[in-house]
Amino acid sequence: MIALLSLTTLAIATLFALAAATTFQWLLLQATVHLMRPATANRRPVRSDLGRGTAQLARVFALHR
Repeated sequence: MIALLSLTTLAIATLFALAAATTFQWLLLQATVHLMRPATANRRPVRSDLGRGTAQLARVFALHR
């Protein structure tokens, strides 16, 4: 009888630990998603001066041909 009580207590303690670990991991996942949100919020394209410079060089070389 004592062995059955010990096994039941162990099973219930394991279920509580599983629930606590799942809740903690869910909270960490929510915090991670919340912290990543500002990094993806700014979706403006980056202007590159390289494209304009290349176009200007192409015009200059086209004039000398």
